[in-house]
Amino acid sequence: MLERGAGILCHISSLPGKYGIGTLGKEAYDFADYLKSCHVKYWQILPLVQTGFGDSPYQSVCCNSGNPFFIDLEDLKEEGLLDDEELSSCVTPAGDVDYAALYKKRYEILRLAYARFNIRDKDFISFIESGEFEDYAIFMSLKSRYEGTFDTFPEAYKYKEHLAVYEFRSAVYKSEYCFWLFLQYTFKRQWQKLKKYVNSLGIKIIGDLPLYVAYDSSDVWGNPELFRLDEDLRPTKVAGVPPDYFSKTGQLWGNPLYNWDAMAADDYGWWKNRIKKACELYDIIRIDHFRGFDRYYAIPADATTAEVGDWLDGPKMKFFDSIRETLGEVSIIAEDLGVMDSGVIRLRSQTGFPGMKILLFAFDGKNSNSYLPKNMEENSVAYTGTHDNSTALGFLQEMSDSQFRTFKKRLREALATENVIFPFVTREETARAICIAALASPARLAILPIQDVLTLDETARMNIPSTSEGNWKFRLTERPSRYSAAVVRKMVSQFSR
Repeated sequence: MLERGAGILCHISSLPGKYGIGTLGKEAYDFADYLKSCHVKYWQILPLVQTGFGDSPYQSVCCNSGNPFFIDLEDLKEEGLLDDEELSSCVTPAGDVDYAALYKKRYEILRLAYARFNIRDKDFISFIESGEFEDYAIFMSLKSRYEGTFDTFPEAYKYKEHLAVYEFRSAVYKSEYCFWLFLQYTFKRQWQKLKKYVNSLGIKIIGDLPLYVAYDSSDVWGNPELFRLDEDLRPTKVAGVPPDYFSKTGQLWGNPLYNWDAMAADDYGWWKNRIKKACELYDIIRIDHFRGFDRYYAIPADATTAEVGDWLDGPKMKFFDSIRETLGEVSIIAEDLGVMDSGVIRLRSQTGFPGMKILLFAFDGKNSNSYLPKNMEENSVAYTGTHDNSTALGFLQEMSDSQFRTFKKRLREALATENVIFPFVTREETARAICIAALASPARLAILPIQDVLTLDETARMNIPSTSEGNWKFRLTERPSRYSAAVVRKMVSQFSR
């Protein structure tokens, strides 16, 4: 069971710093210190994975990977793998992440560091021999040579013919294969050090586990039998959700769907390995799109929108019973947003996992709205919004004056129900009042995105669902102020979190 408390959502990529994107370096440790000064107990992040199409952490080349962009370059310099001039060449003006520029420059620098790395180091040899990233390293080596998606690889590699892949691995062992393993080895070492520090401050890390994996990934390439693919290894149907609050035509994610029968026949071995690795990375796992374990939406692979699809049965409680039998109790938050029905509500109840309550969805005037603080269960997690929402201030700034007046009236009523008196008039003050509503709620855990802690507008938004460009770029320009920490600290104390 989660300890009552408060947390802040800020992805690693959004941390400030000199090198174009947040890293596992000094700024991450500084942010952990900031969280400690806020007296919060949780730091929530998005998936740590190496991003693929659209730079999304929900479209990774390997679901268990670490993002090489997050590797701390200054740590590599201290190890003697980079020099001052090379480090200086990576300095980037403050501002949003420029993924195109980052991709071009960062891998060049990481290859320089790798060229000086001793691949005969005993710890690195042990890492290689563990086989943890075998498929990933071969897959990325193939992509380095042939580019494109894996279904365009020469057939022997596309179908992962054992002898051909073995010979390829041998041919590129030092130039490519060990390079990609070096990245994962370095990321893992740096992440473990950071996590140990964060935990030493009394803070737990909540990490995201996307339900689906990307098509062009080592996961699908290495395990095609576990996905719904045709004989050419192309998806027959793909994932998404029907029209909803976020999109009138639904969300067409395009991820391949699981072959749940094949996974059940293996007693969900692939999933157990994935969750086990997530437990090593995080203290608590938020499963994105939890409802897909009850029923999932299957869209024809050639569709251009998600308006037409079929709801099919997922593995339901059988899956979680098997996970518990093997891994024991895993601390999980169920992302249960979107189209909810009795089946997924029952599944979440059976698992005992807390669900999510979004304050931005609460004030539609319906007394039965499950996101209103008075209707929240204790076994839930209250958010102002998620990475898929507008910031609280951006949400309010989109309203007309009359809509804003109505919203304020409803928010005041909700706060009064929780015996909270907090005067607010402007949109900025109202955005802060939404944060207070989350903290004052009965939910055992309340999470505030850093954008809402700092009352930032829509330009700080992380992601707009159903769009593939311009997302995941938001970055802080500096460590949040001591004043903002004092404000959060006061609220955390006021609401016994």
